[in-house]
Amino acid sequence: MTTVDIMTPQTAEVAQIETQSPEQEWQPPMPPTDLIFDDGEPLESSRHRVTMNALIRSYRHHCAGQNNFFVGGNMFVYYSSQQVKNKEFKGPDFFIVLDVPPDPARQGWVVWEENGRYPDMIVELLSDTTEVNDLGEKKALYEKVFKTKDYFVFHPFKVNSLQGWRLDSYKGYQPIEEDSRGWLWCESLRLWLGTWQGVIEDDDAVWLRFYDEAGNLVLLPEEAEQQRANAERQARLDAVSQLLQMGLSVEQVAQALSLTVQEVEAAR
Repeated sequence: MTTVDIMTPQTAEVAQIETQSPEQEWQPPMPPTDLIFDDGEPLESSRHRVTMNALIRSYRHHCAGQNNFFVGGNMFVYYSSQQVKNKEFKGPDFFIVLDVPPDPARQGWVVWEENGRYPDMIVELLSDTTEVNDLGEKKALYEKVFKTKDYFVFHPFKVNSLQGWRLDSYKGYQPIEEDSRGWLWCESLRLWLGTWQGVIEDDDAVWLRFYDEAGNLVLLPEEAEQQRANAERQARLDAVSQLLQMGLSVEQVAQALSLTVQEVEAAR
């Protein structure tokens, strides 16, 4: 008797699967690569731009020599394919990601290219047109999707506008209490955020600045250089009396210390 194999739809499907080559196996869709990194929209004002740059430059100077962080400003953060399809561009005014290579060639922060890492700390610079969104939709995004540990907002034209939140694993964002100086502690960076009155780029205003744990202003590179120059000059002035007591003339002291005769006379 001849045995006939009957091929049912179910056995046919199994046979098809069993005969599939590795090339035919299902592959997950690749993330998009045609990303936009500039929407042509400038910051709200020159003061917003200067504030952002001051935060970036002072933090980089504070961490000079370290290569385990990335700091960005007004850059898109891409976190899902759906976001790209909907053209929902999200660009924090200032953010820091810790424990990553610095890579200054990044045009934006693409989460799926960064091992799933999101910003650890974000600052949004409020304006009259963005405040509602920064305190509403964006805040919810940073809390529920990014899970950014520390989120701060500040309006460059409103002195008392600084607010901050720390992410609690169970309760979500919780307000950060200000200290007696009005500063807020950023646990992620181990730095204070507070205001500072002074001139940056010819604009005398109240700026958002970093302070270290001891309460010292985190300096911009040019401020640090000026501080160094002032200390060096003071050391020369302090040496005037000693050199005069050794019998040198005012002119000789001035020449030895690279001071003017008038400066030596005033310091004696």
